[in-house]
Amino acid sequence: MTQSVLVDRQDHVLTITLNDPEARNPITGEQTIAEVTDALSTANDDVDVRCVVLTGKGKAFSGGGNIKDIRAGRLPFGGPPIASAEGYRTGIQTLAKALRSCEVPTIAAINGPAVGAGFDITMMCDLRIASKNATFAESFVRLGLVPGDGGAWLLPRTIGAHRAAQMLFTGQTVTADQALAWGLVGEVVEPDELIATATALATSIAKNPPRAVRMAKRLLREGEHQSFDSALELAALAQAIAHSTSDHRTAVAPDESTYVGE
Repeated sequence: MTQSVLVDRQDHVLTITLNDPEARNPITGEQTIAEVTDALSTANDDVDVRCVVLTGKGKAFSGGGNIKDIRAGRLPFGGPPIASAEGYRTGIQTLAKALRSCEVPTIAAINGPAVGAGFDITMMCDLRIASKNATFAESFVRLGLVPGDGGAWLLPRTIGAHRAAQMLFTGQTVTADQALAWGLVGEVVEPDELIATATALATSIAKNPPRAVRMAKRLLREGEHQSFDSALELAALAQAIAHSTSDHRTAVAPDESTYVGE
Protein backbone atom coordinates (compact mmCIF):
# COMPACT_ATOMS: atom_id res chain seq x y z
CA MET A 1 0.00 0.00 0.00
CA THR A 2 1.31 3.44 -0.95
CA GLN A 3 2.06 5.71 1.96
CA SER A 4 -0.52 8.48 2.07
CA VAL A 5 1.83 10.50 4.27
CA LEU A 6 5.60 10.92 4.12
CA VAL A 7 7.48 11.71 7.33
CA ASP A 8 11.03 13.04 7.27
CA ARG A 9 13.23 14.04 10.20
CA GLN A 10 16.13 16.44 9.69
CA ASP A 11 17.91 17.40 12.91
CA HIS A 12 15.16 18.82 15.16
CA VAL A 13 12.54 19.40 12.44
CA LEU A 14 9.89 16.82 11.51
CA THR A 15 8.29 17.32 8.08
CA ILE A 16 4.93 15.69 7.31
CA THR A 17 3.99 15.60 3.61
CA LEU A 18 0.51 14.66 2.41
CA ASN A 19 1.26 12.19 -0.36
CA ASP A 20 -1.70 11.61 -2.67
CA PRO A 21 -1.20 14.34 -5.29
CA GLU A 22 -3.41 12.75 -7.95
CA ALA A 23 -6.40 13.04 -5.59
CA ARG A 24 -5.26 16.49 -4.32
CA ASN A 25 -4.06 15.11 -0.98
CA PRO A 26 -7.37 14.33 0.76
CA ILE A 27 -7.12 14.20 4.54
CA THR A 28 -10.28 12.35 5.51
CA GLY A 29 -9.15 8.76 4.89
CA GLU A 30 -8.45 6.50 7.85
CA GLN A 31 -4.89 5.81 6.71
CA THR A 32 -4.01 9.47 6.29
CA ILE A 33 -5.52 10.44 9.64
CA ALA A 34 -3.70 7.60 11.40
CA GLU A 35 -0.33 8.40 9.81
CA VAL A 36 -0.51 12.12 10.55
CA THR A 37 -1.66 11.61 14.14
CA ASP A 38 1.07 8.99 14.67
CA ALA A 39 3.71 11.44 13.42
CA LEU A 40 2.37 14.15 15.76
CA SER A 41 2.42 11.70 18.65
CA THR A 42 6.07 10.98 17.86
CA ALA A 43 6.80 14.71 18.00
CA ASN A 44 5.06 15.04 21.36
CA ASP A 45 6.96 12.12 22.86
CA ASP A 46 10.43 13.17 21.67
CA VAL A 47 11.73 16.40 23.20
CA ASP A 48 14.40 16.42 20.50
CA VAL A 49 11.68 17.18 17.93
CA ARG A 50 11.29 20.93 18.21
CA CYS A 51 9.16 21.92 15.23
CA VAL A 52 6.79 20.26 12.74
CA VAL A 53 6.27 21.34 9.11
CA LEU A 54 3.11 20.18 7.32
CA THR A 55 2.92 20.40 3.52
CA GLY A 56 1.44 18.68 0.47
CA LYS A 57 3.00 16.90 -2.48
CA GLY A 58 2.21 18.04 -6.00
CA LYS A 59 0.17 21.04 -7.06
CA ALA A 60 -2.34 21.08 -4.19
CA PHE A 61 -1.86 21.37 -0.46
CA SER A 62 -5.12 19.52 0.23
CA GLY A 63 -8.55 19.38 -1.33
CA GLY A 64 -10.02 18.29 1.99
CA GLY A 65 -12.50 15.43 1.74
CA ASN A 66 -12.10 12.71 -0.88
CA ILE A 67 -14.61 13.75 -3.55
CA LYS A 68 -15.22 10.12 -4.62
CA ASP A 69 -16.24 9.20 -1.07
CA ILE A 70 -18.43 12.30 -0.80
CA ARG A 71 -20.27 11.50 -4.02
CA ALA A 72 -20.71 7.88 -2.96
CA GLY A 73 -22.04 8.92 0.44
CA ARG A 74 -19.53 6.77 2.30
CA LEU A 75 -19.15 7.39 6.01
CA PRO A 76 -18.78 9.96 7.37
CA PHE A 77 -20.21 11.68 4.27
CA GLY A 78 -23.48 9.75 4.34
CA GLY A 79 -25.37 6.98 6.06
CA PRO A 80 -27.52 7.32 9.18
CA PRO A 81 -26.93 10.72 10.85
CA ILE A 82 -25.82 9.15 14.13
CA ALA A 83 -23.20 7.03 12.33
CA SER A 84 -22.12 10.01 10.23
CA ALA A 85 -21.63 12.21 13.30
CA GLU A 86 -19.61 9.48 14.97
CA GLY A 87 -17.54 9.14 11.81
CA TYR A 88 -16.59 12.81 12.06
CA ARG A 89 -15.76 12.49 15.77
CA THR A 90 -13.51 9.47 15.26
CA GLY A 91 -12.15 10.64 11.90
CA ILE A 92 -11.21 14.17 10.83
CA GLN A 93 -11.91 15.59 14.29
CA THR A 94 -9.26 13.25 15.68
CA LEU A 95 -6.75 14.85 13.32
CA ALA A 96 -7.98 18.33 14.25
CA LYS A 97 -7.46 17.65 17.95
CA ALA A 98 -4.03 16.11 17.33
CA LEU A 99 -2.83 19.15 15.39
CA ARG A 100 -4.28 21.67 17.83
CA SER A 101 -2.81 19.85 20.84
CA CYS A 102 0.61 19.16 19.32
CA GLU A 103 3.11 20.25 21.95
CA VAL A 104 5.69 21.61 19.51
CA PRO A 105 5.16 24.54 17.11
CA THR A 106 3.62 23.58 13.78
CA ILE A 107 4.12 25.33 10.44
CA ALA A 108 1.82 24.86 7.44
CA ALA A 109 3.84 25.21 4.22
CA ILE A 110 0.98 25.71 1.78
CA ASN A 111 2.14 24.78 -1.70
CA GLY A 112 -1.17 25.07 -3.58
CA PRO A 113 -4.95 25.13 -3.13
CA ALA A 114 -6.17 24.46 0.41
CA VAL A 115 -9.88 23.74 0.22
CA GLY A 116 -12.53 22.85 2.80
CA ALA A 117 -11.01 20.62 5.46
CA GLY A 118 -7.68 21.09 3.67
CA PHE A 119 -7.97 24.80 4.40
CA ASP A 120 -9.04 24.20 7.97
CA ILE A 121 -5.97 22.13 8.83
CA THR A 122 -3.77 25.07 7.87
CA MET A 123 -5.51 27.03 10.63
CA MET A 124 -4.88 24.20 13.08
CA CYS A 125 -1.17 24.97 12.67
CA ASP A 126 0.55 27.74 14.62
CA LEU A 127 2.21 29.42 11.64
CA ARG A 128 1.45 29.54 7.91
CA ILE A 129 3.67 30.25 4.92
CA ALA A 130 2.13 30.20 1.44
CA SER A 131 3.46 29.69 -2.04
CA LYS A 132 2.26 32.23 -4.59
CA ASN A 133 0.36 29.27 -6.09
CA ALA A 134 -1.66 28.78 -2.90
CA THR A 135 -5.36 29.58 -2.71
CA PHE A 136 -7.79 29.18 0.18
CA ALA A 137 -11.50 28.36 0.30
CA GLU A 138 -13.90 27.56 3.12
CA SER A 139 -16.14 26.08 0.45
CA PHE A 140 -18.47 23.77 2.40
CA VAL A 141 -21.64 25.78 1.70
CA ARG A 142 -21.13 25.35 -2.04
CA LEU A 143 -21.61 21.62 -1.47
CA GLY A 144 -24.57 22.15 0.85
CA LEU A 145 -22.40 21.35 3.86
CA VAL A 146 -20.84 23.01 6.92
CA PRO A 147 -17.31 22.67 8.35
CA GLY A 148 -17.33 19.37 10.23
CA ASP A 149 -13.79 19.71 11.51
CA GLY A 150 -13.85 22.88 13.59
CA GLY A 151 -13.34 25.37 10.77
CA ALA A 152 -16.17 27.66 11.93
CA TRP A 153 -14.41 27.95 15.31
CA LEU A 154 -10.93 28.43 13.86
CA LEU A 155 -11.67 30.92 11.08
CA PRO A 156 -12.88 33.95 13.10
CA ARG A 157 -10.00 33.45 15.53
CA THR A 158 -7.60 33.60 12.59
CA ILE A 159 -8.92 36.46 10.43
CA GLY A 160 -11.69 38.09 12.48
CA ALA A 161 -15.45 37.69 12.54
CA HIS A 162 -16.36 39.73 9.43
CA ARG A 163 -13.91 38.12 7.03
CA ALA A 164 -14.60 34.69 8.50
CA ALA A 165 -18.32 35.14 7.84
CA GLN A 166 -17.55 36.32 4.31
CA MET A 167 -15.45 33.25 3.52
CA LEU A 168 -17.84 30.84 5.23
CA PHE A 169 -21.09 32.20 3.74
CA THR A 170 -19.81 32.72 0.18
CA GLY A 171 -17.35 29.85 -0.16
CA GLN A 172 -15.14 32.28 -2.09
CA THR A 173 -11.56 31.51 -3.09
CA VAL A 174 -8.90 33.75 -1.56
CA THR A 175 -5.53 34.26 -3.26
CA ALA A 176 -2.20 34.03 -1.47
CA ASP A 177 -1.72 37.81 -1.57
CA GLN A 178 -5.21 38.39 -0.17
CA ALA A 179 -4.54 35.82 2.53
CA LEU A 180 -1.40 37.74 3.46
CA ALA A 181 -3.29 41.04 3.64
CA TRP A 182 -5.93 39.42 5.87
CA GLY A 183 -3.36 37.91 8.23
CA LEU A 184 -4.31 34.38 7.23
CA VAL A 185 -0.67 33.65 6.37
CA GLY A 186 2.50 35.27 7.62
CA GLU A 187 4.49 35.17 4.39
CA VAL A 188 4.08 34.50 0.66
CA VAL A 189 7.06 33.20 -1.30
CA GLU A 190 7.94 31.82 -4.70
CA PRO A 191 6.92 28.16 -5.10
CA ASP A 192 10.50 26.90 -5.26
CA GLU A 193 11.35 28.78 -2.06
CA LEU A 194 8.48 27.45 0.07
CA ILE A 195 10.05 24.46 1.79
CA ALA A 196 13.37 26.24 2.32
CA THR A 197 11.55 29.20 3.90
CA ALA A 198 9.44 26.98 6.14
CA THR A 199 12.46 24.92 7.13
CA ALA A 200 14.45 28.07 7.94
CA LEU A 201 11.65 29.27 10.23
CA ALA A 202 11.41 25.83 11.83
CA THR A 203 15.17 25.80 12.38
CA SER A 204 15.10 29.22 14.03
CA ILE A 205 12.44 27.91 16.42
CA ALA A 206 14.40 24.71 17.02
CA LYS A 207 17.46 26.67 18.18
CA ASN A 208 15.63 27.69 21.34
CA PRO A 209 15.34 25.59 24.52
CA PRO A 210 12.70 23.00 23.63
CA ARG A 211 10.94 22.77 26.98
CA ALA A 212 10.50 26.54 27.16
CA VAL A 213 9.07 26.61 23.62
CA ARG A 214 6.60 23.84 24.46
CA MET A 215 5.48 25.64 27.60
CA ALA A 216 5.19 28.95 25.71
CA LYS A 217 2.92 27.24 23.18
CA ARG A 218 0.81 25.82 26.00
CA LEU A 219 0.37 29.33 27.44
CA LEU A 220 -0.84 30.56 24.03
CA ARG A 221 -3.32 27.71 23.66
CA GLU A 222 -4.68 27.95 27.22
CA GLY A 223 -4.97 31.71 26.86
CA GLU A 224 -7.68 31.24 24.23
CA HIS A 225 -10.23 30.41 26.92
CA GLN A 226 -8.72 31.71 30.18
CA SER A 227 -9.35 34.83 32.18
CA PHE A 228 -6.32 37.08 32.60
CA ASP A 229 -5.98 36.15 36.27
CA SER A 230 -6.03 32.45 35.37
CA ALA A 231 -3.45 33.06 32.64
CA LEU A 232 -1.17 34.80 35.14
CA GLU A 233 -1.43 31.88 37.55
CA LEU A 234 -0.53 29.36 34.83
CA ALA A 235 2.34 31.58 33.65
CA ALA A 236 3.74 31.74 37.18
CA LEU A 237 3.68 27.95 37.48
CA ALA A 238 5.22 27.43 34.03
CA GLN A 239 7.92 29.99 34.73
CA ALA A 240 8.80 28.31 38.03
CA ILE A 241 9.26 25.04 36.16
CA ALA A 242 11.31 26.76 33.45
CA HIS A 243 13.69 28.23 36.04
CA SER A 244 14.51 24.70 37.23
CA THR A 245 15.45 23.25 33.81
CA SER A 246 18.94 22.58 32.49
CA ASP A 247 17.89 24.44 29.31
CA HIS A 248 17.51 27.66 31.28
CA ARG A 249 20.75 27.19 33.24
CA THR A 250 22.65 26.59 30.00
CA ALA A 251 21.12 29.62 28.30
CA VAL A 252 22.12 32.02 31.10
CA ALA A 253 25.54 30.55 31.83
CA PRO A 254 28.23 33.28 31.81
CA ASP A 255 30.16 31.66 28.97
CA GLU A 256 27.09 31.11 26.75
CA SER A 257 25.83 33.97 24.58
CA THR A 258 23.14 31.85 22.90
CA TYR A 259 21.45 28.53 23.55
CA VAL A 260 22.74 25.76 21.28
CA GLY A 261 20.75 22.80 22.62
CA GLU A 262 21.62 19.71 24.58
